[in-house]
Amino acid sequence: MYRNDGFRELERQECLRLLAKVPVGRIVYTRQALPAVLPVNFSLDHDGAVLLRTAADSQLVRAIDGAIVAFEADEVDAAAHSGWSVIVTGAAAVVGDPHERERLSRVGPRSWVPSPDEVFVRIEPDLVTGRAVVGGRSVYGLDVSS
Repeated sequence: MYRNDGFRELERQECLRLLAKVPVGRIVYTRQALPAVLPVNFSLDHDGAVLLRTAADSQLVRAIDGAIVAFEADEVDAAAHSGWSVIVTGAAAVVGDPHERERLSRVGPRSWVPSPDEVFVRIEPDLVTGRAVVGGRSVYGLDVSS
């Protein structure tokens, strides 16, 4: 980051705290050798992993199970020219363990479009990065004066 460029890098814990505040993000993956972006609702697990819940036979599951993906969420105040963006990069995998699926059925995200045969997808938080763009002196409770 360059001083006074209007951006501030966010620490990992700050990124995870901000992610937990929003219900929708975007998963970035490869479909037929091209980049694809899909908005999804999500939640965070206790270790910061991104959790999705979707139809077991969806094109999304076929494309991301076992793949490295990126997940991005943000919050923007267009009037104040401020906001933040967080990206989680890591391996995505369908949760197969029955005990883990049971736990996630209680604490994980709820599908906005339920399907009779749903699975949970876990995105490992191998790399968590973020930044805040600042129009004023503070953004969403962040101290951006430094």
